[in-house]
Amino acid sequence: MIRRRKWHQIVFGLAGAYNIFWGLYTVFDPQWFFRFAGLEPINHPAIFSCLGMVIGLYGLLYWKVAQRPETGFEIAVVGFFGKVAGPIGMAYLVSKGDWPAKAALLCVTNDLIWLIPFAIYFADYLRFYRSTNG
Repeated sequence: MIRRRKWHQIVFGLAGAYNIFWGLYTVFDPQWFFRFAGLEPINHPAIFSCLGMVIGLYGLLYWKVAQRPETGFEIAVVGFFGKVAGPIGMAYLVSKGDWPAKAALLCVTNDLIWLIPFAIYFADYLRFYRSTNG
């Protein structure tokens, strides 16, 4: 079994619940983020609703990792790259002045707080993989 298995199950269970909640909330209220950040409402809120749907589906995948961390590496890698790319895109928008700095809070809760737990998972997974595949 993977090292810190129970911890990884809890982390990915929480990540799954967070993403599902965030996704559902965004599907049903796609303007919430724009109100929060002080941005103009978007003309096509269905686009942001679609983002909510995708984020919610990530939550289901994270629950899959939580069930069996030994088989979730690929799912976690895809999620991790999103958690790296999101803040890069946000930093670009904020630095250009297109979005207010307040909007970056989205990356703190959606991305940055998960980077270290994901990195710990990768280290434990690679150790597990090496031990089972010689």
